[in-house]
Amino acid sequence: MVETLRPLQSVHVTTSSIDMKPAKLKVENVFKVFGDNPKGALDLVAKGLNKDEIFAKTGHTIGVNNASFEVFKGEIFVIMGLSGSGKSTLVRLLNRLIEPTTGDIFIDNENITLISEKQLRQTRREKISMVFQSFALLPHMSVVENAAFGLTLDGYDKKESQQKALDALEQVGLEAYADSYPSELSGGMQQRVGIARALATGSEIMLMDEAFSALDPLIRTEMQDELIKLQEKAQRTIIFISHDLDEAMRIGDRIAIMEQGNIVQIGTPEEILRNPETEYVESFFKGVSISEVLSAKHIINRKFFTISKKDSQGIKTISRLLDDSDYDYAFITNSDKQFIGVATMETLQTASKTTDKVEDAYLSNVSTIDYETPLNELIGLMAEAPCPLPVVNEHKQMIGVMTRAKLLKALDPT
Repeated sequence: MVETLRPLQSVHVTTSSIDMKPAKLKVENVFKVFGDNPKGALDLVAKGLNKDEIFAKTGHTIGVNNASFEVFKGEIFVIMGLSGSGKSTLVRLLNRLIEPTTGDIFIDNENITLISEKQLRQTRREKISMVFQSFALLPHMSVVENAAFGLTLDGYDKKESQQKALDALEQVGLEAYADSYPSELSGGMQQRVGIARALATGSEIMLMDEAFSALDPLIRTEMQDELIKLQEKAQRTIIFISHDLDEAMRIGDRIAIMEQGNIVQIGTPEEILRNPETEYVESFFKGVSISEVLSAKHIINRKFFTISKKDSQGIKTISRLLDDSDYDYAFITNSDKQFIGVATMETLQTASKTTDKVEDAYLSNVSTIDYETPLNELIGLMAEAPCPLPVVNEHKQMIGVMTRAKLLKALDPT
């Protein structure tokens, strides 16, 4: 009987696409009608009348029209649309700041449209927090007191709430300003305090309603970067409202586009760019160059074979693991998931004739790609690449690979 070699714990195939994660929040057939006779307005919706026609007939406004979608754990889900499209109404339905007219909203499979006011307050304290466009900081309170304000309202004692607030301020890089006052901070720093207030509650879902739109463009970009970095560390589920296409594509794992209360398309930035489903969606992207707007992170292949290198692993071990994997390349990383080198069966076999050092089997001229690199800057690099190239985040940790096929497909306008 032949003994099967068990894979080492340091070996894994990375497959981290969003659709493999469980739904953290789910919305099913949600309507919001503003007016005193919502049933009459919904009857007109059923007959096919649009938002403007219903308002003309009844004076009622369809804020959200039959919204259904899922947001996955650890995802940044951006809801965007023009003014009056219903995006801000929709986000307020998710924590019942506005009550839905009909439909169901689930958080961790619990229907929050059915729970009591007491249970809802508990859900808001523990599971879902909100960051508004206005910083809403209290000028007479210090930064740490502002960050702890929500906890204080929830009845936490001062010592515990301040410690949680300090931890949250550290996450957004403001721990040194804990004793300062809002007037002493820049606009971007004030918005970070607003984010820290949401983080301090420990909530798993963050609702962000036009959170950066009041900031200057440069600060706004910095805050978007900070949000991405924060997300990599904490992996919260974020629903982000925006009217800005560049912002949505920069931070969003997926984007939902709204028109007249309707969600007209949901997809990754690449999917929507390549296949807009309506003229309204297409108008958002008119004149947009895919190669300039999309970056490496949007089209990486998240399924690849990695080996976290140990000193005890030589060429024969790596060769056996790669041979059993059904992959062509073994991407070698350190214990922090930072890329070290890449080997193939051919390079491993050649190197094994003279050495047992895995380093001698690495392919040469393999460059890493920063995940924010625009696609138009990758064409020359990929043309010369001897293999799929590792894509890394700002910590130099490997998060995927870039292949010629993926790049060419993304750049193909047909």
